[in-house]
Parts: sequence; C-alpha cells; structure tokens
Amino acid sequence: MASNADKIIQRYGDGTREENRNSGDRSDYIMEYKYTKKLLDKYITKEHTVLEIGCGTGYYGMYLSEICKSYYGIDIAPGNIDLFQKKIQNNKLANVEATIGDATDLAIFEDNSFDVVLNFGTMYHLPLNERKLSFSETKRICKKGGLLMFAYINKIGVYMGSCLQEPDKYPNKHKNKSILVDGIDDSRDSIYWFTMPEEMEIIAKEFDLKILDNLCVDYVLTPEMYSLSSGNKDAWEELIKFMCSSRSCTGFANHAVMVCKK
Repeated sequence: MASNADKIIQRYGDGTREENRNSGDRSDYIMEYKYTKKLLDKYITKEHTVLEIGCGTGYYGMYLSEICKSYYGIDIAPGNIDLFQKKIQNNKLANVEATIGDATDLAIFEDNSFDVVLNFGTMYHLPLNERKLSFSETKRICKKGGLLMFAYINKIGVYMGSCLQEPDKYPNKHKNKSILVDGIDDSRDSIYWFTMPEEMEIIAKEFDLKILDNLCVDYVLTPEMYSLSSGNKDAWEELIKFMCSSRSCTGFANHAVMVCKK
C-alpha cells in the first residue's frame, strides 16, 4: 500500500473536495479537463475496455462511459468511490464499475486485463519508488499493444505559478531544493509530488514502454486567460491549443499527460 495512504484518504475525506474541484469554475481546472478529454478522444474507441487508477468521484468515468466499451475505476479514498457509485446507480450505467483500490498493488486484476489503463491521480501523490510500483502494476494489467496514460504535475509549471503570483516569497533556496531537487511540496503534508516530462519518460523507458505523446493539459497562464476580454480570449485559446499540442512546451505545464504503448 502507498506509504502516505492515510494522509491521502484524510485529504479527500467524504469526496466533496474532489467533487467540488470537478464542478468548480476555476479556469485552470476547466483547461485541464478540456485537454485531457481531447487526448481520451484521440486514443479511446468504443471497442476499448478501460481502467482508471485514481478515478476520484468519476469525472472522466462518466465521460468515458459513452465512448468506450466498459470502464472500471479505482481510487484509494472511500469517500470518492462512494460518490462515484451513487452516480453510477443514479445514471443506471451498466458498463461502469468503481471500487476502492491502491495504485501500488492491483492484485485484484489479472495480467493483460484492459485495453487502456489510465493512471490519472496517483503520480500526484506518490514518491518516486512507489511511483515505479504503480508503473509496474499499470503495465502488468494492460494488454500487449494496449495504451497507458499517466497524468502528472510538473515541477516548473506549479513552481513558476507561485513565483508569478507571489514574487515577494518565491523563488527561494528552500523551495528550490524541495520542488526542483526532491520533487515534493513539503508544505502540504507530504502528499503532493512533482516531476518533469523527461523524468516521466525515463521511467517509461525503464519499463520498455513506447512513448506516443507527452503533452501539457494546462498552464500557469490559463487562469489569466479567462479574465480578459472576449476578443483576447479567442487569441489565448488559439495559443493554448498550439502549446498543448507541442511537446516542447510540456515542461511549463501545471499538469501533463504521457501516453504510452505496451
């Protein structure tokens, strides 16, 4: 089990925190979901069986229920799963299931079980050694020739956001070590871990995965975009769309998604 499981479960509580994040109007979340779904649309079809590790309260699960053959979600936080299961029941979704599970030990699933495995929450919360356990399990349960997607938080993107928003406090030597070297937000109870695109790709190659895409899904610029006039907003949308399709821009993202093939 993840070493910080208790802290993660406490953080997400009864699930309302994650549910509010999904339904809120913060523009950075809107951009993250918008461009993540573009990647899902690109790679997932009606023939695919999908597992999402770190499914939260089912934001992507509800979306994928209409575009894949079947979907199974797991999350370490019982409160998240409770809310997700209520959605499944209320919407009478026959092709969707969700249960409590741990990304570092997916023994409940057999080898080569799913066409697509989404590892969408766990990289945010696991230290490097446990991140590799999650990589190993993700690969194991994915079919040969199947797709694996890993969402992660970028060191530079989140740190640069703090530097721009609070230039009197950041950067500083302590945070330079914490974030850039250790890859952790040490002010948040050791449950948020950051990485860089090249670091994610190194791990993928260790597990003999073929990297198909490694793209950003939001930026530190995004919250400002929606406060501008409608004319400028269109230009910002065009710029962000271009950046989110360019791997050379990925390192400046808040969140990014790496797509691999087994």
